[in-house]
Amino acid sequence: MSQHAQNTPVCRDCDGFPVVAITTGTRASDGTRNTLRITCLTCKGTGRRTAAALVRAGR
Repeated sequence: MSQHAQNTPVCRDCDGFPVVAITTGTRASDGTRNTLRITCLTCKGTGRRTAAALVRAGR
């Protein structure tokens, strides 16, 4: 029996990948790379978008 996939609205800016790690190019004293964790500013790290009606109602 087939199952239906959930229709979750994905953030258009991060495409569902809300947190990324970016290397700075330098290394720590133990040899690991220094990274920065950056979250999507639009969805605030959730990966989902809110409905336009909910955004307008809050203003």
